[in-house]
Amino acid sequence: MNISYHRWFSENLNQDMEIKVYGSKGVALLAFPTLGGRFYDFENFGMIAAVEDQIEAGNLTCFTVDSFDHQSWLNTSLEPAERARLHEQYATYIFEEVVPFIHRQSTDQVKILLTGCDMGGYHAANFFFRRPDLFAGFICLSGFFDLQRFTDNFVDETIYYNSPLHYLPRLTDIWYLDLYRQSHLVVCTGQGMWERQMVANAHALKRVLQEKDISCRVDFWGFEADHDWSWWRKQLPYYLKPILAAIASSENTGEMNNPT
Repeated sequence: MNISYHRWFSENLNQDMEIKVYGSKGVALLAFPTLGGRFYDFENFGMIAAVEDQIEAGNLTCFTVDSFDHQSWLNTSLEPAERARLHEQYATYIFEEVVPFIHRQSTDQVKILLTGCDMGGYHAANFFFRRPDLFAGFICLSGFFDLQRFTDNFVDETIYYNSPLHYLPRLTDIWYLDLYRQSHLVVCTGQGMWERQMVANAHALKRVLQEKDISCRVDFWGFEADHDWSWWRKQLPYYLKPILAAIASSENTGEMNNPT
């Protein structure tokens, strides 16, 4: 497959940020690393190999980005409000730097799918819910949707609008809701070790989306399925394949098909 490495200085984050690209055709998949992780983790832990067949077939190009968690949510030397402000700068980096970069790199002009595991799953879901005009949906693996463990239960406006289980229940704007209903949404969590919070958050998100008539496939794998790369390597291709097929079908018919 075609593999390229990119690095530039982000004016939004005031530091160099790195991205790796796998493939050159098909749907763009933007992948976030786990809590505090790096852009190369998806490759090093076998996630790229798990979807290599789709990349080689020209159905998928994968973009793996760095996290900013150590500067924001993990930086306990800062007050929660300051951590949230720094996270907001990361959101701007994704929306205003990474998304245009993906469009410049991609030969197929389709909206971008998001994915991630653990904290990466949070980023995938939160960034989609905030900007559904930019993204076609998400595959969230062992993610969470409530920021309270990173904010000492403190909530200000910035934290509120980055915590899906806070802002989604009160969301009534039809522009957002219509875009959500046209998208491909998957939430998956195991029920094994280190998955308790993720299971609770997945149930809570499922209830919220059902109340708003938003289709989202929410799956709970078995008690042997731990919060670990060995399971995420199985889950990503399992959910990605039908979404790619649905997107290809919608391009042929001019209609949006939602496999979830």
